[in-house]
Amino acid sequence: MADNSLFGIHGAALEVRGQRMGILASNIANSSTPGFKAKDIDFQKALTSATSGGGSIDGALKSATMYRVPLQPSLDGNTVDLSTEQTAFAENAVQYQTTLAFLNGRINQITRALRGE
Repeated sequence: MADNSLFGIHGAALEVRGQRMGILASNIANSSTPGFKAKDIDFQKALTSATSGGGSIDGALKSATMYRVPLQPSLDGNTVDLSTEQTAFAENAVQYQTTLAFLNGRINQITRALRGE
């Protein structure tokens, strides 16, 4: 069985959310680095691209990664707005945990079915 029939889009969603978490963490870590340009992933665009027409996750992530436009430009060229990044990170972490919980529940159902419970 293909993993799409078992898990639907949730496997791809978990991978996209994980990659987004890494990008957001990088933005936060570089909030005081002169000239650093904050990036983000358009989750919906990446997921649509990854699940339609056999697209790869890597290709979908590259096409959906964009530079964030700062609300208030910094004098040193850094485009990270720390509060925006922290909020996006927290929201993404909750969504990641939700997707992971769904997948764990699905795996438990499959395991029980295989055992005949």
